[in-house]
Amino acid sequence: VSPLPSSPRGVGAMEIVAMDMKVSGMYIARQLSFTGVTFRIEEIPLDQQYKIVYNKAAKLWAEALMVFQQAADWIGLESRKSLWGQFWSAHQRFFKYLCIAAKVRRLVELAKEELAKDKCIVIGLQSTGEARTREVLDENDGHLNCFVSAAEGVFLSLIQKHFPSTKRKREKGTGIKRKRKQRGRCPKALKGVCDPVGVIKISDDSSTDSDMGLDSDFNSSPESVFETDDVIFVEHTYNGFAAEDRGSFHLLPSQKEMHSLRELEHVEKMKQDLLAKVKALGKELPLNTLDELINHFGGPEHVAEMTGRKGRVVCRPDGSVMFESRAEQGLSIDHESHSPFPLVFSLPQLVAIISEASSSGISLQADRRVKNQKRRVHMTLELPWSADRAIQQFGRTHRSNQVSAPEYVFLISELAGERRFASIVAKRLESLGALTHGDRRATESRDLSKYNFENKYGAKALDRVLSTILNHTENRVPVPKGYDRGEAAFFHEMKQGLISVGICCNQMKYGTVAVEKDCSITKFLNRILGLEVDKQNMLFQYFSDTFDYLIEKDKKEGKYDMGILDLAPGVDEIYEESKEVFLTPGHPQDGQVVFYKISVDRGLKWEEAYEKSLKLTGSFDGFYLSYKTRGCKHTCLLAEQSRGKNFILYKPNIGKQSQPESLDSLQKKYRRVLPEEAKEHWESSYHFSLKKCNHAVWNRSCKLIQEGKECFQGMRLRHYYMLCGALLRVWSKIASIMADITNTSYLQIVRLKTKEKKKQVGIKIPESCVRKVLEELKQMDENVKRKHNQ
Repeated sequence: VSPLPSSPRGVGAMEIVAMDMKVSGMYIARQLSFTGVTFRIEEIPLDQQYKIVYNKAAKLWAEALMVFQQAADWIGLESRKSLWGQFWSAHQRFFKYLCIAAKVRRLVELAKEELAKDKCIVIGLQSTGEARTREVLDENDGHLNCFVSAAEGVFLSLIQKHFPSTKRKREKGTGIKRKRKQRGRCPKALKGVCDPVGVIKISDDSSTDSDMGLDSDFNSSPESVFETDDVIFVEHTYNGFAAEDRGSFHLLPSQKEMHSLRELEHVEKMKQDLLAKVKALGKELPLNTLDELINHFGGPEHVAEMTGRKGRVVCRPDGSVMFESRAEQGLSIDHESHSPFPLVFSLPQLVAIISEASSSGISLQADRRVKNQKRRVHMTLELPWSADRAIQQFGRTHRSNQVSAPEYVFLISELAGERRFASIVAKRLESLGALTHGDRRATESRDLSKYNFENKYGAKALDRVLSTILNHTENRVPVPKGYDRGEAAFFHEMKQGLISVGICCNQMKYGTVAVEKDCSITKFLNRILGLEVDKQNMLFQYFSDTFDYLIEKDKKEGKYDMGILDLAPGVDEIYEESKEVFLTPGHPQDGQVVFYKISVDRGLKWEEAYEKSLKLTGSFDGFYLSYKTRGCKHTCLLAEQSRGKNFILYKPNIGKQSQPESLDSLQKKYRRVLPEEAKEHWESSYHFSLKKCNHAVWNRSCKLIQEGKECFQGMRLRHYYMLCGALLRVWSKIASIMADITNTSYLQIVRLKTKEKKKQVGIKIPESCVRKVLEELKQMDENVKRKHNQ
């Protein structure tokens, strides 16, 4: 296979390579057909009570960020990388739990609707929240009398284990392992050199990766301390310099010792106050999702749980709550999770919950060999971090020998930050589809692709958004329409929000606000989870609008890689007018490419337009006629409301218009009419535009046609030229020809299905390049034939 050009082509290159290898018979990517499988995304609105709790949590995390920073400053903590790693990891997990909890009520409603339709439910999760349940169980000596909140546990654990008051200020040069012998534990050391106020006890669950050795000039402590406790030493500083930087050692004045003690007491008080606030919030936080789901569906006897956890919290018939071991229920966890046909979907168990632990190997499809053959509805409550795991989990309900294909339902809340979880899976699924099918849309990403922001446009959009908010640089994207307090207020509010989640930070030295280094799309989407709901959604909307604007700009300039583009989606009138076959050189064998001329009738017949109009329900939907006439003719169209106040327009000569129209623009140029009045104008335009351009309609003649050139503007019948076959062998030469003529070497891959039901996938050749491309292909063909004849 000839090498691809050196410029990175991303997913598009994967498609081309996979297609070429399949054409050459070198590559087979077997995958179960998705025929009969349905996909849908349920976007779930948040109720007002949930928003209140979420906003409280966001404010408390913003406060926790400030408290952690202050505490680290008070004790002079120098190396803070580990601290902030733990903080933001907990931050992400906390809000992930809240995102999942927001969808539980709606999931239960949907599941009950599907059960009423005589179907079975599979609910996909990744985490079980067992760790927090175990912690509470240990704290209460093995007893539990209530359901546990996993989100609260994450927050409490962060403060208890990683608050700066229990971390040793690391020395300079941290990260280089000291080879010298540890000192400071010698019982013969001089007494009185270090007072016990410089010692803090470490709780059993604290963790520190700094060693306990002290420098020779500050190397002792009372023996009793060393004999009885694990300790941590806080090095006192004068004017920012540690003891070892001050030269000769001298005893600390007692008032300094007292000041140091007060500092430590103050930091400890900050910690306890923060813990108290988290515990108060914990009373309102949602409970463990898995336990809550099982409880909603009637308890363990009605739900088949296939997870790796060893125990669960259940509600007894008398209303009391207790912890029970799953191993006591008759089957071992390993047996239940890994048997080929587990004992699920046997009445009354029509609901199964699977986690990452049971996402491979297990068969939950409507198999012909099992008694229960009801259609499976696979609901994904929590998307996994990688596409591989997503495919594995989806594959549990879609396998060979099934009676019916499953339905997939992706539950995504209206929280903007949750797009992060869909984004990473969408990106990976695109790559997977490109490699296995030669089409990035061949996998489930056709439903998730709108959530994929991890590409060059996402990075550009983020850079522009942050620059606009912080530096007030010009951005042509207006603030979201739902925000009514003006542009200046929007940018000020968003700046404060970005500071509260650590994306931006105040630079005291310069009195400015700067963006945190290495702020990627992933980090941005992770962090904005910590903003209040409305603020989060507004910021994400502004980012999303900027993202769409950049893509639209590149599309207009012809720079956008749209992958395999449907040449005429929804149009059946496609005719193959001619084709020419050319041989291409290759190793180990020669290949061939086929040059097609395709005719596409884009027009929309009156009967189809009228039938479509009958299904429209919007107050502004229907037929419209232009106020102005051109060439004594009114322009007629059919308008269908899409999102917000934008309308999709259908015209008799070109069918569906690619650009949506706003309601204001529509009403300025057109008036709404009844179908009876529109019919004559529609049919007239449809018939006249078959082989005549708009200029001929408006002016009765076209200057380009009179000059002997071609004009296709507004014409129903369009000609396209496609090159199919072993594309990689001719790729660089075709790209070179196009670069000379059109100033761009980008080749658009297109797909279509002709009226004769033939499917074609290939490169679209612009009309201006057809002559040169054919000359090159003929020359290549002659060279191959000459080589064969020798």
